[in-house]
Amino acid sequence: MQIQNIDIIKFNESTSKFINDAVAVEEPLEISIAYKQDSIYVYKIVAVTMRTPGDDEALAVGFLFTEQIINESHLIEKVVTKGENKICVYIQNELVLNMQHVERNFYTTSSCGVCGKASIESVMYKNITPKYPKRISVSIQTIYQLKDAIQNRQSNFESTGGIHAATLFDLEGNLLYLFEDVGRHNAVDKLIGNLFLNQEMNLSDNILLLSGRASFELIQKASVAQIPIVCALGAPSSLAVAMAEESDITLVGFLKNKTANVYTVSERITSI
Repeated sequence: MQIQNIDIIKFNESTSKFINDAVAVEEPLEISIAYKQDSIYVYKIVAVTMRTPGDDEALAVGFLFTEQIINESHLIEKVVTKGENKICVYIQNELVLNMQHVERNFYTTSSCGVCGKASIESVMYKNITPKYPKRISVSIQTIYQLKDAIQNRQSNFESTGGIHAATLFDLEGNLLYLFEDVGRHNAVDKLIGNLFLNQEMNLSDNILLLSGRASFELIQKASVAQIPIVCALGAPSSLAVAMAEESDITLVGFLKNKTANVYTVSERITSI
């Protein structure tokens, strides 16, 4: 359940009334991994994230991939829900895990994807070198149309005002996937995790649209997934711009119906 209805008092100037209002559901999710040592499973809690329930399998796998703990979907044996708000990803063996990233001991809130990382070094870990096979381009007119596409589909945001969306488009502006969560980074992990599980990770001809601002950790996740164009309805941070430049990502911010700011790799955006 992504939405909960509650009774509230709504004030309007000097008047008030009782109404029923919708709020976004937020609950913890414990993500753990299991791998074999000497034919015995070893269990390790990797993260506790505050999220909107739903698509938990994709969220867990997307988190492990974008944090570079695992890098190949065939290494996953199974994903198991273990009681309420707990999920475990079974990996073939310890040798295929990036144990340095496992040991960072995460706790993440719904608003911050890097708050739980133990040190500056763990936040600034190096991404996979971007490998975009060809120079792609997209019309600015297509970019302008992306906002309307998610507004027509993001019903939970309209109800609560508190749910973010991560949306994948092709270069013609066709909406391919949309995932929602109270946390921006969770929505991106759900999207990427779904693609990872379905082995649809050739994303060099795609656009990622973020319903809020573009922060460092979201650009980092896009870089790991090799998405060349990221658009945000809100503002980018300075570190997001720096990460986009380093990762050869075209970063568009303040996207509205007929205006947009292009911060990096602008040659991918054409005027016609």
